[in-house]
Amino acid sequence: MECISVFDMLKIGIGPSSSHTLGPWRAAERWISELVSEGHFTHVVKIQAQLFGSLSLTGKGHATDLAVVLGLSGADPVTIPVEDIDGIVETVKKNKSLLFNGLVEVPFDIDEDIVFEKEFLPFHANGIRFTAVLKSNQAINETYYSIGGGFVVKEERINAKKNKETFKTFPFPVENGNQLLAHCKNENKSISELVFLNEQSLRDVREIDDQLRAIWNTMLECMYTGCHTEGKLPGGLNVKRRAFEMHQKLIGSVPYSNPQEWLESIRETEVKFRQILKWVSCFALAVNEVNASLGRVVTAPTNGSAGVIPAVLMYYLVIENHDGDFDDIKRFLLVAGEIGSIFKKGATISAAMGGCQAEIGVSSAMAAGGLTELMGGTTEQVLMAAEIAMEHHLGLTCDPIGGLVQVPCIERNSMGAIKAINASELALDTDPDEAKVPFDKVVNTMWETAKDMNSKYKETSEGGLAVGVNMSDC
Repeated sequence: MECISVFDMLKIGIGPSSSHTLGPWRAAERWISELVSEGHFTHVVKIQAQLFGSLSLTGKGHATDLAVVLGLSGADPVTIPVEDIDGIVETVKKNKSLLFNGLVEVPFDIDEDIVFEKEFLPFHANGIRFTAVLKSNQAINETYYSIGGGFVVKEERINAKKNKETFKTFPFPVENGNQLLAHCKNENKSISELVFLNEQSLRDVREIDDQLRAIWNTMLECMYTGCHTEGKLPGGLNVKRRAFEMHQKLIGSVPYSNPQEWLESIRETEVKFRQILKWVSCFALAVNEVNASLGRVVTAPTNGSAGVIPAVLMYYLVIENHDGDFDDIKRFLLVAGEIGSIFKKGATISAAMGGCQAEIGVSSAMAAGGLTELMGGTTEQVLMAAEIAMEHHLGLTCDPIGGLVQVPCIERNSMGAIKAINASELALDTDPDEAKVPFDKVVNTMWETAKDMNSKYKETSEGGLAVGVNMSDC
């Protein structure tokens, strides 16, 4: 059975897209690793990258070409200083060469050596092929597929389960919601407790806690940055950052000097009923404005949907429970990660395969489940909340204007966060025995809907708002 860790679902990386930025970046790293292991790396004299399908059609707007350059240059998306990105890319453009994996200089013209091929490869909509010419003039190539959430495979989606990261079998393997419920019942554990036991089969408790803290700190810093940055987003749409002004109106003159003090100051601010949704929207918008400007975010489960989970978690910490601490954050993230993994196994988290229901829909379900456990919900109510959240995102298309993760993507994070909170409230007030739609049914339905959806609405910018709105008018 497929083994997906919470740290596979929640990854620290650079925006704006997990499938179009982080995935190609990771594919470049993987290709380099394979060249090294096969003894070819030191013999490479020329490299090229071809982008296929959705990676080609919306690659410019998603900074796929920049991600390829950074990956080939040996930069790490988790640790690279965001302010260094433009300099690295500009140096490559100016010199028409790059330092391959930071070690070997090879000629590289971004305009010629990153080729946008409009054709779709048969295995997946997001294909990328790297070619290396060796000193012997032999050309070798390898093709990868970015299947969403930063995951990269080398086979078609049908056989992807054989190719995903499988560390070893979890003590409590989970393929669907029914299996998760059965394990929790048999072990008398909550979902977060069960997931934590699974994670302990991969790494020790201290490492788990350290990584979860790093994920939360990145989320918090991302919200903080977004709330304190004004101006317009890059890319040509001239989208104004809204989180800055919204935050100023909400926070008032409460003093603080860093993200943690900021969190505490919000907790101390008297939040009126009508301001609650504004705060949630502010948190979500802040994250995805940072994401849209190539900032550091956490895939949750993707970059395009990165704002939902932190916004809902902040809602819990600043509205529902001012005494909430790391243990609450930990439980939330463990539950969210598990729900996301079930959608990944049973459906998809790739917008190029399933539309935006696979991103915002899944993130809303993840957040709804995490919030429900923290609010005292039963295991059944946690899955009911996740089901309700996804049920009301079914069929959501992905049609980004200009191929940019801005319109309608940023606002959708706000909507997804609010739906997650509403889904949790509904589940908490409902007897699970009265549920009409099981969680596993909505997972299966999402995948069936994804397969039926016209390809124009799967992150190609060939339909919907992407063609209905004129870029020149923006």
